[in-house]
Amino acid sequence: MTDIEELISDLIHFRNERDWEQFHNPKDLALAINIEAGELLELYLWKNAEEANVEKVKEELADILSFALLLADKYKLDVKQIVQEKIRRNGEKYPVSKAKGTAKKYDEL
Repeated sequence: MTDIEELISDLIHFRNERDWEQFHNPKDLALAINIEAGELLELYLWKNAEEANVEKVKEELADILSFALLLADKYKLDVKQIVQEKIRRNGEKYPVSKAKGTAKKYDEL
């Protein structure tokens, strides 16, 4: 079992013990990711990045990752595979020769 599979298994066990699967449909998991991302952003509001409370950042990031893993599980997606595919596609859109050191979008390179 990979680390990711173990995390998903732990999340499912936690969820199922509480009979929460009924709330974890794809739409609501996607909404939860967005809401938790908003809570993460709030930790930086009106502050310099180094002023953010790292412990609270960890909590919000864990929430985001947890809901993302549960959503991937709902669609039986291989998390490692989909991330590696995205890296490959981004490598095509953002070749080092054009993208290195710039934050421009691929269609502006």
